Amino acid sequence: MQWQGSEVQGGGWTIREFEDEDLNAVLRVFQDAVRKVAARDYIPEQVEAWAPDPPDQPSWCRRLARCAVFVYVVQGQVVGFIAMEANGHVDMLFVDPGHLRRGIGTALLDHARAWALERGVRRLTTDASITARPFFEHAGFRLVEHRIVPLRGMMFRNFHMALDCRSGLGFDLA
Repeated sequence: MQWQGSEVQGGGWTIREFEDEDLNAVLRVFQDAVRKVAARDYIPEQVEAWAPDPPDQPSWCRRLARCAVFVYVVQGQVVGFIAMEANGHVDMLFVDPGHLRRGIGTALLDHARAWALERGVRRLTTDASITARPFFEHAGFRLVEHRIVPLRGMMFRNFHMALDCRSGLGFDLA
């Protein structure tokens, strides 16, 4: 599915729509983020289940094709990405470990929120990992439900969270 979107640029950076040739860079960002950052919150078997090496590229292509995907590019290098479902669900948001705490995740989330608002989406949701929960809380998302989900034979705790797109305030969906 192709989405119409705008490109945003700043001093040496760009947020733009994902292109097929970005796949390897997106996979690298994902693998590095899970294996170097999220790994502090998970046991090695969970990390391997979440980010198997090598990644399943056909599965990734199918997953990305059902989303609007935006990449954050610095000096020609993809250093972050966000994948949004049409209903406002933030499926994935990852930043390269070497570029953390520089506002990249926030910029991607703001871009996705604007994309959602343009399409009449009222709320954003996500299923945040243990590692990502503080980021989403800081962005205004509120916890809706604690979940335990299976993935490749492992069980993972995640947090279903929501944000009102218009006000930027989290709210309970129940």
